[in-house]
Amino acid sequence: MAKQPNRTRPSGARPAGKRRSSLKRRLLAVLLLALLIAGGFGWWKARTWLPDRKDFPVQGVWLSDDDGAVDWRLLRATGADFAYLTASEGTNVRDTAFASGVAGARSRGMQVGAVHVYDLCAPADAQAANFVTLVPRDEAMLPPAIRIDISSRTCPEVPGEAQMQSELTTFLNQVEKHAEKPVILMVSKSIEKQFHLAARIDRNIWVEQDFLEPAYAGRPWVMWTASSRLRLNAANTPLHWVVVQQ
Repeated sequence: MAKQPNRTRPSGARPAGKRRSSLKRRLLAVLLLALLIAGGFGWWKARTWLPDRKDFPVQGVWLSDDDGAVDWRLLRATGADFAYLTASEGTNVRDTAFASGVAGARSRGMQVGAVHVYDLCAPADAQAANFVTLVPRDEAMLPPAIRIDISSRTCPEVPGEAQMQSELTTFLNQVEKHAEKPVILMVSKSIEKQFHLAARIDRNIWVEQDFLEPAYAGRPWVMWTASSRLRLNAANTPLHWVVVQQ
C-alpha cells in the first residue's frame, strides 16, 4: 500500500473549528452593539417623545411638589398650554407652593387646574375641606381633577364598593359646589378594573399610559397622561405630559 504523504497546515493558518468560533464571537459582538444602540435610542426616545400636535393640538403638564421648581418660560416654549398642579392629598397634605405655581403658569399665558389625590380610606368631608381650603373659587381655573388610585401606603385595606362610592359621591358633591363646575376623574387602570368608576360615575375621564392610547376606561376619555417620563430643560425631574381629546 502506498504511503500517504504528510499534510501540514500552512504556517499561521487556524483550524476550521476555531475560525467558526471566531466568526460567531464577531457576530455576537455586532449583535450586542446593535442591541445597545437600539436600547439607547429607545431610552432617548422615551425621554423626549411628545404626542403629535396634529392629533392633539392642546397639550400640557401635570405637576406636583415632587417635581421641584420649574421654569415656566421654558415650559411654555416647549408647548405646554396648561398646567394641572397637585394641590392636596387626603385629609392633611397640601402643596404650599400651589399659589405661586398658579401665578407662574398664568404669567406665561397658561391655563391652570388643581388636582386632589383621593385617599380611599380617608373621610370624604375632611378630604373635601382640605382641597377647598387651599384652592380658591376661581372661574378661570380649569375643572378640578381627582386622582383616584389604589395605594397600599395610605389605604392598606380598600373599602367595599358601596362604601367607596358613597364616600366618593359625598366628596365630589362638596368639591363641585365649591368649584361651581364638574370635576374630571383621573382614574388609574387598577382602580378602574376593581370599581368601574368610568361606567358608574358620569364625569369626564382622565386616563394614563405611556406612549399608547389606553382603552381601559371603556368609553371616550377627555385627557390622557401620555408620558410620565418626559425630560425637559424646564425641570430637573421627569414630567407628566398630558394631552386633551378634541
